[in-house]
Amino acid sequence: MRIGVPKESRPGERLVAATPATVAQLAKLGYEVVVEHGAGAAASFPDAAYAEAGAALADTAEVWASDVVTAVNAPGEAEIAALTPGATVVSMMAPAAHPELVEALAARGVSALALDAVPRISRAQALDVLSTMSNVAGYRAVIEAAEEFGGMFTGQVTAAGKTPPATVFVIGAGVAGLAAIGAAGSLGAQVRAYDVRPEVGEQIESMGASFVQAQAAQQEVSSDGYASALTAEQERLTAEMYAAETAKADIVVTTALVRGTAPRTISAEMVAAMRPGSVIVDLAASGGGNCELTVPGEKVVTDNGVTILGYTDLTSRMARHTSQLFGTNVVNLLKLLTPGKDGALVLDLDDVVQRGMTVTRAGEVMWPPPPVQVSAAPAADAAPAVAPVDPAEKARLAREAAARKGQRQMVGLALGAVLLALAITFSPAAFLGHFTVFVLAVFVGYYVISNVSHSLHTPLMAQTNAISGIILVGALLQIGSDSWVVSALAFAAAAVASINIFGGFLVAYRMIGMFRKEEA
Repeated sequence: MRIGVPKESRPGERLVAATPATVAQLAKLGYEVVVEHGAGAAASFPDAAYAEAGAALADTAEVWASDVVTAVNAPGEAEIAALTPGATVVSMMAPAAHPELVEALAARGVSALALDAVPRISRAQALDVLSTMSNVAGYRAVIEAAEEFGGMFTGQVTAAGKTPPATVFVIGAGVAGLAAIGAAGSLGAQVRAYDVRPEVGEQIESMGASFVQAQAAQQEVSSDGYASALTAEQERLTAEMYAAETAKADIVVTTALVRGTAPRTISAEMVAAMRPGSVIVDLAASGGGNCELTVPGEKVVTDNGVTILGYTDLTSRMARHTSQLFGTNVVNLLKLLTPGKDGALVLDLDDVVQRGMTVTRAGEVMWPPPPVQVSAAPAADAAPAVAPVDPAEKARLAREAAARKGQRQMVGLALGAVLLALAITFSPAAFLGHFTVFVLAVFVGYYVISNVSHSLHTPLMAQTNAISGIILVGALLQIGSDSWVVSALAFAAAAVASINIFGGFLVAYRMIGMFRKEEA
């Protein structure tokens, strides 16, 4: 089958659905790939690079007449008319917000897969272009804020004095929010973040940011993965927290977007209370904006000198890397749809991932999909009722158990001491010296290894491989001993040392492979 990669027709769009690297991966799946002339030029991918990767170059009509067409944005009327009935189109479509697009695709008799409708389950994360776009947008939001902000993010100490670091407040700790937190923290800013989901506080703090606590304003997540609606009291408390945080922030990044709609989080009064020179980056501008003064697609400067960025093309401003990530999502989808790796696309509607993103199939409207069952595991049986235990009785039982444990430990130590005394008494004179070295080595090894940082465990493994090599050589020299006991111990030592050596090299090889660049 032939996969067509068209040039995006949306004005100002710089992204492309496939790069030379992903074209090569599609070819390995057995597909013939055809790319429209100039499709990747805006993302710095020339036609020659596609040709070198094995793609054919063609005009618009030939690309849209392919068996499978993959694009970034949803096709327009003219592009739908150019599709071949029975073909498959893969792109972002926002089917819930564009029912007319769904009807047009069904009327054309094509199968349509929406990349922005991937179910929120772990197995589908490799296909999720929304996470890809959000990650890039969150990073780029901080870059845009740094461009507009009239100071440095990190604090400086110089001979002329010192400057404090910038204060960044991030609203929402989803993929975009966490990316913004990471980028701002890397630039040296003091980052504070809030999310209505209390369980993400640990993720925020793990990235070095401060989690803004507003217990009464936080709520649980609904069954579809989104936060449930706020009550009137929660909205009031949240607004008070937003007002306090934005008033002392230099940079504010908002990311709240629920089912394509942006809830209002920052009012005009909050903007008026911010310091001159502050910057707001509204990542939800495409859904109307979280800030009351946001103008989608534009930059606004208020009367009190606050800059509000409502750009909706942040991902296109990093076209090269975004296209590579987007193209990888498409490759992962095609791997799922091509189980035989023979260039034949197979759509399995029994798979919840494929069914969840299928909008139309051969002219039949398949949207909306059935709800995805998050877990197929049966509900656990109710635990039997347990009679309450008196605290005094519970404490007595705990003391008795501790006493029995202590007695067992004392008996074990005494038995060990007796065995050690017998071994020293009846063993050769050289045994005591060797045994002393062994005991000291155990203690030294324990304290050395237990205090090694986790980041140094791989270099430490290389050192243990060297020690295992010495053990292996010594064991090989003793295998031919006249004593069968010595030979048996030597054989066991050689076997264990060999396992440690080869296993260590295998683990090290796999870890080093994680840092190697993929071949083009």
